[in-house]
Amino acid sequence: MCGIFGTINYPVAVSEEEVYAHLHHRGPDEQGSFVKKSVSLYHTRLAIQDLSENGKQPMQYRGLVITFNGEIYNHLELRKKYGLEAESNSDTLTILMLYELMGMKMLQELEGMFAFSLYDEKNAVVYLARDRAGKKPLYVYNNHKAYVFSSSLNLIYKVCKPDLDFGSLAACLYIGHHYRKDTPYTGVEELENGHYLKIHTGGDYSENVRWFNIAEAYQKNHELSAHDTELMVDMMLNQAVRRRMESSDLSVGSFLSGGIDSGIVTAMAAGHTGKLKTFTVRVEGSFDESAIAASVAEKYDTDHTVVDIDFNHLEQDIEQILSNHGEPTSDNSAIPSYYVAKEAKKHITVVLNGDGADELFAGYRRYVPFRHFDFFNQGNLTRKTASFLAASLPVAHQKMSGYTYMYRLLKFASYEDLSSIYCSSSADLFVGFEDQFVQQPRLSRFRDDLKEINAYPISSLKKVMLMDFESMLSGRLLPKMDIATMAHSLEGRSPFLCKELLEFVPGMHDNFKVRNFNTKDLLRGLARRYLPAQVSRQPKRGFEIPLQGWMDNQLKDIVSTYLYAADAFYPKIVKREFIIDLLEKRIPISSERRAKILFAVFSLDVWYRNLPQ
Repeated sequence: MCGIFGTINYPVAVSEEEVYAHLHHRGPDEQGSFVKKSVSLYHTRLAIQDLSENGKQPMQYRGLVITFNGEIYNHLELRKKYGLEAESNSDTLTILMLYELMGMKMLQELEGMFAFSLYDEKNAVVYLARDRAGKKPLYVYNNHKAYVFSSSLNLIYKVCKPDLDFGSLAACLYIGHHYRKDTPYTGVEELENGHYLKIHTGGDYSENVRWFNIAEAYQKNHELSAHDTELMVDMMLNQAVRRRMESSDLSVGSFLSGGIDSGIVTAMAAGHTGKLKTFTVRVEGSFDESAIAASVAEKYDTDHTVVDIDFNHLEQDIEQILSNHGEPTSDNSAIPSYYVAKEAKKHITVVLNGDGADELFAGYRRYVPFRHFDFFNQGNLTRKTASFLAASLPVAHQKMSGYTYMYRLLKFASYEDLSSIYCSSSADLFVGFEDQFVQQPRLSRFRDDLKEINAYPISSLKKVMLMDFESMLSGRLLPKMDIATMAHSLEGRSPFLCKELLEFVPGMHDNFKVRNFNTKDLLRGLARRYLPAQVSRQPKRGFEIPLQGWMDNQLKDIVSTYLYAADAFYPKIVKREFIIDLLEKRIPISSERRAKILFAVFSLDVWYRNLPQ
């Protein structure tokens, strides 16, 4: 992995050394720069492929210059397909040769994760591009004809000092993350997944092009049988794992939980190496999956390590963990992700994970009701009945209980507005507390996209899964893992987000995703081929984080210090009285939801107080 930074028509006030220092964790092995005319490009490299001098960046080739962050797993196949020859095996060089051959149409051919800037000196244009899912970040500051872009939002803030965008920050609290291209700053946008930006170096024009739209895949219907569909997924996933194992000159390991996603990836990966290194997390106070994971490790004879996380240093580490994100985050699983990556880096530099499986194959429990009922188009009677029952029942406090599941179901079924229904069923933060905002959340595009998705001729299940991919996966989950791994110069690879599965899986029949009340039905069938029986029957858990305990114990002092402070930032967004009442438990709300809101607001203030100077 790498760190990238560049400018067009923008004089940089910070030194080259400061740029490299901000990007060092993303690329500690090498640094390089290119400055010519109005364009400057900077790069820091984490060497994974082509460890020789041939892989250095910014890379120049026949009037083209590129700074590239990511991996193209099928690049040697593409060289063979199009007859491209070169002494170097660098995937970065493959991109340049493909661009020379077919321009930006090459993006359709690439299988991998990437964010890059490509300067075409002859045509006086710079292209900025991101992969289909948004695995690698790329932020863009635009001020008239001047542009600054980077994989680090903190670096853009340090260089450009943009104004804060309070409407965007309020929306971040409501949705649970910044939506699509939104950031905390005016004039700064995140280039969206599946998009590229074409910028004339004279600043005369720019064009934002969507080159991949997963909504198109969701509107296709495959007629394959369950057996044939499973065979197709098996073949595609095996190919994706193989490519991710082979596209590295360093050893590749695998995160191994007790679930089916990482278990299948581990089983497939073990077939492509002599002694696969695997890592399981054991979190104090949570369900212990290490014994289940160990059965997979034993079956495939992996070099297995159990990582114990006790959070003894959480209060000392929490500000650094949150500040790494460069923007507020409500995802408290960023904390164990940080510690897991830290431990894994002691053993390996490249690790496989199961990211994307839940969003593509329907792994969340909340998908089950959407499989059987269209909550986005419910009638008044249903909504009023749900509202009455939710108001009449005691507040649910037990996180994983059946009662809590039904209580939350009634809550999001009681709303009429599409954004309230979706946010209540997902992040579940400020829905119902809209009157507590001082600055109104800017949700216009979020709502427009929900309306557009709701108008598609697809099932309710596919609608919520499509929105999760476009919003939650690209806006919160993938950045969380990218930042956690990159904080320790560790590269994470996600076979479930390969080109072939992204184009095929959305069109599968709903029964292959949720059958009756069982999630991930097809993957469970695949798991029966590869994994011990006890693993294929495991429910979705993820990190069972003791957030309530943190808010009331380990993090109580530091959270109180931030949120009671007279100069706290959050009152510019949400009413101070509301947050104080939450801190002092004066609001009738579930313990888990209270903890989530406090964590999100705490994260907001930590971000603000740690802005780069």
